[in-house]
Amino acid sequence: MNYHELVEIIREKKSFLCVGLDSDLEKIPTPLLSCDDPIFEFNKTIIDATHNQAVAYKPNLAFYECNGLKGWLSLEKTVDYIRAHYPKLFLIADAKRGDIGNTSKMYAKTFFENLDFDAVTVNPYMGSDSVTPFLEYRNKWVIMLALTSNKGADDFQKQKTENSKPLYEKILTESQQWGTKENLMYVVGATQAAMLAEVRKVVPENFLLVPGVGAQGGELNQVAQYGLNNHFGLLVNSSRQIIYASKNSDFAEAASREAKSIQAEMEKLIRLKSL
Repeated sequence: MNYHELVEIIREKKSFLCVGLDSDLEKIPTPLLSCDDPIFEFNKTIIDATHNQAVAYKPNLAFYECNGLKGWLSLEKTVDYIRAHYPKLFLIADAKRGDIGNTSKMYAKTFFENLDFDAVTVNPYMGSDSVTPFLEYRNKWVIMLALTSNKGADDFQKQKTENSKPLYEKILTESQQWGTKENLMYVVGATQAAMLAEVRKVVPENFLLVPGVGAQGGELNQVAQYGLNNHFGLLVNSSRQIIYASKNSDFAEAASREAKSIQAEMEKLIRLKSL
């Protein structure tokens, strides 16, 4: 999916909602555990219940890799299901990969050729040669970790560099030489919403993937205030708040209600920005 197609689906749905598929066997409704592939059945039901409100889905690979081959099969079936039934949706592999060039090339092949994701999250700690192999694919995206929502973000990301700028800002600035707004997004945690204004000074045009709204304490209003740009420029992720809105047999209806509520709020925020 290219930049203009992503902007268009946000405009069409009046939503910049990304649903995180952090699907955990210990948390999904018990009746599903008797299915041949409980994780896939859970994902499929959640997707069917929320696809009218969501513009993107983001499987967190840790929840699939921990189940070995079965987990990878669940992931592959989830991707295939979305591609077959909802081909306009934006698919993010939340993998946080990043390694020397030839290894990153293989990671890129995994997610962009074998699994047909639109985007993959990448850790830029090893520098440009760990990121650029992902950027070689046309109409595919790198979503680079910049300023995350965990407590440990203070350990490195906000530390000052030689020019008194925080490390995350150096990452934003340097990486602008590697890609463009057409193929490079950044992760900025929702609990860092007040710092989004500073992020936008450095990357005014790039899309931002903002996790942490809802269960992690991020405020959607603040995120939109500081993060929206003239072409929307935001994908706001909600995982637990939606997919685990109920642990009972009504989990699909509960997920749908939660997604509708978030989308309605997003529509108001879009209107306030006159987008």
